[in-house]
Amino acid sequence: MELNIVYEDSYILVAEKPPKVPSQKDKTNDMDMLSMVKEHIKICYPKAKNPYVGLVHRLDRPVGGLMIFAKTKEANANLSEQIRNKTFKKEYYAVVCGKPDEKDGIFKDYLLKNGRINMSKVASKENKNAKEAILKYEVIDSVNTDKDGILSLVKINLKTGRHHQIRVQFSNANMSLWGDNKYNKKFVKMKGYTQIALWAKNIEFIHPKDKRVCKFELKPHNEYPFSLFVD
Repeated sequence: MELNIVYEDSYILVAEKPPKVPSQKDKTNDMDMLSMVKEHIKICYPKAKNPYVGLVHRLDRPVGGLMIFAKTKEANANLSEQIRNKTFKKEYYAVVCGKPDEKDGIFKDYLLKNGRINMSKVASKENKNAKEAILKYEVIDSVNTDKDGILSLVKINLKTGRHHQIRVQFSNANMSLWGDNKYNKKFVKMKGYTQIALWAKNIEFIHPKDKRVCKFELKPHNEYPFSLFVD
């Protein structure tokens, strides 16, 4: 599998994570993004036998789009702090089933993760194990399809990074993501794998070394259902 590098310098590397590729090694032992980045650096810099690569953030295995990796411990610490203080910005595209009542809005929920079944759910604020989840969304367009009824493309600005956050919050609002076989009842019942329509399209952060504002954008591939909206 060839690594699609969007940007690279001595401190950071921004790359495209294809859908179905793990962010880091998991129990499947399938090729993962972290291993691919390390292998790339070894090839480009033969003297670096065991190069440092920091996993700044993760994307769920079914999700494609932009990821950033740190090439030094200092860069990793700096970017991780930006994520903690919410100056690291992430935007997603998602195709949801149905059409939101409002053109834009904010979801504020408390999510509780169940590690045993690898799912999360909306819980009470009083639950001490539940974590606050916030996102903003904007409806870009809606289309009426013969196959799936009304589908809507939404742009999502993620304010927190909770487990399955986008998928859970939209499902809770009766706008489940197309292709989601965990939180969309229609697709849970379908046999076989369907690629979830969720894509990390934008990242924005302060460069850990020279402090300039860095913005990167990558559109989803021209595949259904994104092909209904994105050229």
